[in-house]
Amino acid sequence: MEELAEEAGITVRTVRFYRERGLIPPPRREGRIAWYDAHHLARLRTIAALLERGHTLNGIAELSDAFDKGRDVGELLGFGESTEEQPVRLTPEELADHFAGEVTPENLAAAMDLGYLGTDGDEIVHISRRLLDASSTLVRKGVPLAAVLEAGERVREHADALAELFITVLRTHTPDTAELEIEELRPVAKSVVEAELSMALDRRLNQT
Repeated sequence: MEELAEEAGITVRTVRFYRERGLIPPPRREGRIAWYDAHHLARLRTIAALLERGHTLNGIAELSDAFDKGRDVGELLGFGESTEEQPVRLTPEELADHFAGEVTPENLAAAMDLGYLGTDGDEIVHISRRLLDASSTLVRKGVPLAAVLEAGERVREHADALAELFITVLRTHTPDTAELEIEELRPVAKSVVEAELSMALDRRLNQT
């Protein structure tokens, strides 16, 4: 514990306090010796960074609990599916910077349930660079993160329905070559959806 405290730049008393509050996991014990590792040090540094950003210890404890109970990165990314999306690795403090003041346990749990976020030790993995950038842009514009996540869930439902429509059309009308041509469908489907969404936005804006 003394070595861990020294590496983290805090006192032994503070380490004990964090341990009692459940902010860091228990050490590995061998007889009377308690071993702390890089995971504990990373967690202490995360706590320090979140405190600097204005989070309270109670809030950090709730976030830590949400991280520990969240879906791990293997569950998030281990679907074995091809994808154009680029996952993004973040520290908890980097996530806090993306969504200043909006990273609550409730929003974190909602993002994990939606499949946007997974955990890998003390790192967080976002499923898509594009979705991360879009979400953080909306939050910076003043849209609450909870509303962004709720909208994301509705978009997911519509996107699944559109994907099913395109694949069904292809398999129905080109059954012999459908499996080979599914990937060729991706850019066509994206072009159709982008064009229709652009025109729909124009119609909506012209009505106001």
